[in-house]
Amino acid sequence: MIQPADLPDTLAVFPLPGALLLPRAKLPLHLFEPRYLQMLEDSLKSPQRLIGMVQPRGQGDISNRVGCAGRVTQFSETDDGRYLITLTGVSRFTIEEEVEGFTPYRRARVTWNCDDSLRNGSPLPGFDRVPLMELLERFFELKGLSTDWEAMQTACDETLINSLAMHLDFPAEDKQALLEAENLTRRRETLVTLIEFALRGSASEEKMQ
Repeated sequence: MIQPADLPDTLAVFPLPGALLLPRAKLPLHLFEPRYLQMLEDSLKSPQRLIGMVQPRGQGDISNRVGCAGRVTQFSETDDGRYLITLTGVSRFTIEEEVEGFTPYRRARVTWNCDDSLRNGSPLPGFDRVPLMELLERFFELKGLSTDWEAMQTACDETLINSLAMHLDFPAEDKQALLEAENLTRRRETLVTLIEFALRGSASEEKMQ
């Protein structure tokens, strides 16, 4: 486990709209562009093996953007030179400024949110799953999605909330709001709000037809 004192001041940054990584969650990625293959190679040479995921604003702006760094925990090369990797989320960060240099990929000076290391899988105080699961059933039906409901019921609170935040199909700015939530309780509240908004929007469309 990476300790806060081991986190670097400068981080390789991968701007990817819609791809959300959260602490302790896993994100699979497919790398094929030469600059990101170089980023992976450089990351694997470092002790921490970190890559910072961040969602860009318009025209690729990443200034003052909250992201999440992941450690490369799995990687495999395809026959044609592409890489399939898995990042395991370590900690969120805030970009202070981009760092100029000779790498083909972007790098930034960051500050870390070390509170991300305090969660330990314990139950979230006051979290009643029943209303959330009822909302999810309606949302999944609306979107034509299927899932393993038993696995969702048995997942720990953090895994459930973060998995939903990462994998449900929300716009990039909504994903950013989920990432920037100051704690797991706020992320759950934001998630519920987004689901309710989607359901209300669908109901309004039906009334207009």
